[in-house]
Amino acid sequence: MPKKLRPSGGYRGTASFQTATIIYDATYWFCEKFLDARSRTVDQMVQAARSGRQNIAEGCRAAATSSQTELRLLNVARASQEELLLDYEDFLRHRRLGQWLPDGAAARAVRDVPKVYRRDRPDQADLTGLTDQERWARYAEWLDNDDPAVRANALICLINQANFLLDRQIAALEQNFVNEGGYSEQLAAARLAARERRRSSNNNDRSDRSDQTDLIPPCPKCGKPTVLRTAKSGRNTGKQFWGCSAYPDCRGAVDL
Repeated sequence: MPKKLRPSGGYRGTASFQTATIIYDATYWFCEKFLDARSRTVDQMVQAARSGRQNIAEGCRAAATSSQTELRLLNVARASQEELLLDYEDFLRHRRLGQWLPDGAAARAVRDVPKVYRRDRPDQADLTGLTDQERWARYAEWLDNDDPAVRANALICLINQANFLLDRQIAALEQNFVNEGGYSEQLAAARLAARERRRSSNNNDRSDRSDQTDLIPPCPKCGKPTVLRTAKSGRNTGKQFWGCSAYPDCRGAVDL
């Protein structure tokens, strides 16, 4: 089976998805135990938690064909987590329950769960090697607690962790898009590279060699290979051009 141009999926093994799964499950059970099922807030919190999880999965699946879609869905997941964070903060404030200090002992204990696990299992980098049930058990003392304030505060810690992971994931995808372009640019470059390989393997076919439109030009400034890009702004928005593969260090370009 040929290798995919861009990988997709694999979201189940990411820390962001696994943390979002814990948050979704914990929110469902939190609302079931502590909030009126007829309250609109219950539906909003559960849907926000679900959105935070499902959009990570959908974005990772979309990675194979659209960088923009992947980024958009991950940003939706990030926004949903932020909405849920505010709901838990509101829950504590409206009931005059204390919110843990970010650097307090209780908050640190929740944040340090992966570190404790790594000390127990030095062969494991994080919690990603566990099943959902095993991962939940690591947080059960807070997420199964009968005190709603403990549950809400623990979930605030987990949501902040998920947001941190998503921010890093989004930043890496944005940088990769700047450096390598989107799926359409990579597909066009791969197609032209394949034609060039076929041409090189058939040196006797002079008519094929004479077709210079398939050649990938070098950068006029530094000589490095160029990649097909699409202008995102300015008077040439939407038009394709050959941009230096060393961008942003080199801004050399060749018009199509």
